[in-house]
Amino acid sequence: MPLGASLKRVDAEAKVTGRARYTDDLSMPGMRYAKYVRSPIAHGLVTRIDTEKALQLPGVEAIFTYQDVPQHGFPTAGHAWSLDANKLDVADKQLLTGHVRHHGDGVAIVVACDLLTAEKAAMLVEVEYQELPVMTTAATALATGAPLLHGGESNLLKQHTLKGGDPDAVLAEADIRIEGQYQTQVVQHCHLEGVISYAYMDQMERIVIVSSTQIPHIVRRVVAQALDRPWSSIRVIKPYIGGGFGNKQDVLEEPMCAFLTWKLGGVPVKVELSREECFLATRTRHSFAVTGQIALTRDGTLQACSLDVLSNTGAYASHGHSIASAGGNKIAYLYPRVAFGYQAATYYSNLPNAGAMRGYGAPQVTFALECMIDEAAAQLGMDPLELRIKNVARQGDINPLNHKEIKSAGILECLLKGRELFDWDNRRAACLNQSGPIRRGVGVACLSYASNTYPVGVEIASARLLLNQDGTIHLQVGATEIGQGSDTVFAQMAAQTVGVPFSSIYVISTQDTDITAYDPGAFASRQSYVTAPAIYQAATELREKIIKHAAFMCGQAEWALEVVDGNVVLKHRPEKVLLSVKEVSMSAHYHQEVGGQIIAEVSCKTRSNPPAFGCTFVDLTVDIPLCKVTINKIINLHDSGQILNPQLAEGQVHGGMGMGIGWTLFEEMIIDEKSGIVRNNNLLDYKFPTILDLPDLDCAFIETYEPQSAYGHKALGEPPLISPAPAIRNAIWMATGVKIDELPLTPKTLYQHFALAGLVE
Repeated sequence: MPLGASLKRVDAEAKVTGRARYTDDLSMPGMRYAKYVRSPIAHGLVTRIDTEKALQLPGVEAIFTYQDVPQHGFPTAGHAWSLDANKLDVADKQLLTGHVRHHGDGVAIVVACDLLTAEKAAMLVEVEYQELPVMTTAATALATGAPLLHGGESNLLKQHTLKGGDPDAVLAEADIRIEGQYQTQVVQHCHLEGVISYAYMDQMERIVIVSSTQIPHIVRRVVAQALDRPWSSIRVIKPYIGGGFGNKQDVLEEPMCAFLTWKLGGVPVKVELSREECFLATRTRHSFAVTGQIALTRDGTLQACSLDVLSNTGAYASHGHSIASAGGNKIAYLYPRVAFGYQAATYYSNLPNAGAMRGYGAPQVTFALECMIDEAAAQLGMDPLELRIKNVARQGDINPLNHKEIKSAGILECLLKGRELFDWDNRRAACLNQSGPIRRGVGVACLSYASNTYPVGVEIASARLLLNQDGTIHLQVGATEIGQGSDTVFAQMAAQTVGVPFSSIYVISTQDTDITAYDPGAFASRQSYVTAPAIYQAATELREKIIKHAAFMCGQAEWALEVVDGNVVLKHRPEKVLLSVKEVSMSAHYHQEVGGQIIAEVSCKTRSNPPAFGCTFVDLTVDIPLCKVTINKIINLHDSGQILNPQLAEGQVHGGMGMGIGWTLFEEMIIDEKSGIVRNNNLLDYKFPTILDLPDLDCAFIETYEPQSAYGHKALGEPPLISPAPAIRNAIWMATGVKIDELPLTPKTLYQHFALAGLVE
């Protein structure tokens, strides 16, 4: 059976041989190139802008300033549209601005015949600014009398409270109460392919955009909003994409390239950001300040959890408060037998704009929660693994916030299997009572996550299957392949359900909003879960149509037939091949009287959202004088339901673990607190791990069966990133006795804390 097998990616050969065509490979004759004029300050007003010198440069075709673009705001977050006006994304972004709100904000853009000319011209545009106070922290942005970045009464974007039970009352009467304050940093996605798109106008004066985006259908809508055009007047094409990790779940440069081609009579115009611009002017991960409390009985029963989150969204809303909100919703499944409280607020500042990034708020809040669990274990004198085993979710538990039953939960089995594979007991015993400059520690941390955005978002997916004359099948889905391997598992789903070999399925990877039925895009670890029902229904319909025509051809009853391995057979005698699917298709296409091409198409909505679970075990060494951490062994274990393609799943986990290690030990956008200037907006000064910096990565799966899923599976894309950080922090604490409640755990951070603890001079 195709599902459950490590079948080769459908795009593997195209990518390794260079046949795959990305946005930058699809240049057009007469292409023009655009380059921004960006603010060198983090906050201020443009008082003078002079384009005369730049316009005199040969090859410059046009320059547009903030005064030339539409003056209404538009949203950029990659969320499905909502019929509830209260749920719509904040429309606070403009194509260009005279009120710069972060270092690198765009005030003008140059269009020229080539990129070098555009870059030279951009440097010739003269801009003067009236500098305004810079606000990079909550203390400054939310202070009384602080300058308002987007009007209103304050720089507070939004806040909310969630409660399940009465955590305050439980905390007040608790035997054991743990409190802590935790801080996470700003990081960038650093996907291999940068942000790039181009646009032109077709013969019907519609704007066509080719873009490296995770959300082509949402781009279509947002571009139309930005330019005040009908949604149908925009067409978006997504070729192969070289990674996104959530950055391209925002509408980035598509509105600008659409605006430019519109203003220049339809000529193709490309907007491609340099790596430096990606750091300044795309999206980052939100920094969180988390104040947490948990309550336990003396036997280690977790009774209450309360988290208070303050999220810095930077200069514009983007996904804004939904990140902080989602973090609380996603972790409520992990320890569900508690009174749960979650309060969150999101504020504007003069930092670069934060948006979606792999994990979507869960890594930040999980860091706080799992640090407190270890601190509780220490106070109780318990093994931190035993404390988690005692309290994690079981099948049948009820989520304290949404009151949904957990129908599949393998987190307990993940912890038990991890104990065995990692040899936790022996490794932990070897790390007790250490001294000296080099010490070992072990750590563990857990996670829960969701499989889509329902009921916050509308979860719609589509699938189209067309049977070709030779018996092969074209599969077209609205869901976007961005490197995660979704097209491959979609082909596996279709092959198994129709009853044909995997090699018979041809997946059309390019999404085109004129051709591809609606799907909001690649995010929320949703694609395999939400697209599966559409594929299952369409594949079932296609199989039934094949059987119907085969029954006509061979004079059998439809109920007596089945499709197996590309052949129509008798159900009670599957070894008896009556017809091949190819023969059925040829007859359907070319019979003189009956038939037609056999096609099935389904668009459907998913109204369930089961939790996925996982955990990380880590063994590391800390060189205290050098403030250096070396990971000796790390393993992730995951409950993602049925594993559809083990090799692809392992690749997802390894990639997430690498990002999690980078977030924990290496990565940080260094932003001057007073000026808001980004000091390391390049891949030389911004440190993230290469393959040489990562340890051997190990993973294992506990396969449960999720009954709400079309194929028994749950989310996997984002969870592997979430739990390495607290596991590493907990191991460093065990090794050194120093609790560090902030990220990243770089040598600089370790030195500061080790010095305060008297471990280094």
